[in-house]
Amino acid sequence: MTTALLVAALLMGFFGSPHCLGMCGGLVTAFGLSMKDVSPTKRRALVATYHLGRLTSYAFLGLMAGLIGTTVLEPLMKGNSTPRILLGLVLVFVGVTMLGAPFLKNLERFGMRFWQYLSPLRQKVFPLNTFPRALTAGLLWGFLPCGLVYGALLIAVVAHNPLSGAALMFVFGLGTVPMLVATHETVGWLRDKIGRFRLRQLNGAVMVLSGLAVVFVPIVMSSMHGGHDMSNMQGDHMQMSDSEMMDMPMDMPMDMPMDMPMDMPMDTNMDHSSHHMMPTDNSTTPQGMDHSMHDMSDGAINMNHDEHSEMMEQAQ
Repeated sequence: MTTALLVAALLMGFFGSPHCLGMCGGLVTAFGLSMKDVSPTKRRALVATYHLGRLTSYAFLGLMAGLIGTTVLEPLMKGNSTPRILLGLVLVFVGVTMLGAPFLKNLERFGMRFWQYLSPLRQKVFPLNTFPRALTAGLLWGFLPCGLVYGALLIAVVAHNPLSGAALMFVFGLGTVPMLVATHETVGWLRDKIGRFRLRQLNGAVMVLSGLAVVFVPIVMSSMHGGHDMSNMQGDHMQMSDSEMMDMPMDMPMDMPMDMPMDMPMDTNMDHSSHHMMPTDNSTTPQGMDHSMHDMSDGAINMNHDEHSEMMEQAQ
């Protein structure tokens, strides 16, 4: 998992956190009312504790999402570019969701059923006047249905391994913390700035463009690089052929091996030595054939001397 993906998750949490106030605002208010009898110092510690519990739940969900991606998807995508393409498509999907497309509304409704199932446990953590209760409240809070969380989980599925999925979801949760721990005045300022500059929509557009780049840029670069290599190979081949044709003698025999050095001196004694190396044992060669072979060798020697003399005269 690259640093860019972690940064994308952090910005996704931060710029999407105004959406979180719609779902989590009431829960944060209830937590604050339950801590009205504790000191300000302990209140801050309790707030940090339940946020730690929430981030722990996010990391657990990311771990499970990464495990699903590793065990189910990765065996089907080895040796090809499918993981990269799937990551790009998920980024595009999440970016379009941040732009306002209601793709995850049905998933939020399904998650609400599970949240209602946890209602008896949620009732037992109030009031949040102890650290174990605050930690438990935060762990339960991490399962509150949220389309933004589900979008981050989709990225965690394609994060290549469970630990990367856990880290991605933890960083996503960190991005949501400033909005959820801010005072009323700070919350209003943050919401105004994010809404005025359309930072959530801008982040969604960046994620869409990033996803498209992840999918298509390697394909385009590979195509361009392949064509460049092919043109270089053709140019080198043509250049080598031209140089070889310039150095090639016009009277070179057609059956000469192409890998023979063109400037190799010819050994005029080769045929003489081969003539002396011929077997002379009459027991292994018929006598008639022996005289014929001897005459043919002498003729070949004379022809080689004549050809060599002609080639020397042409060279001069």
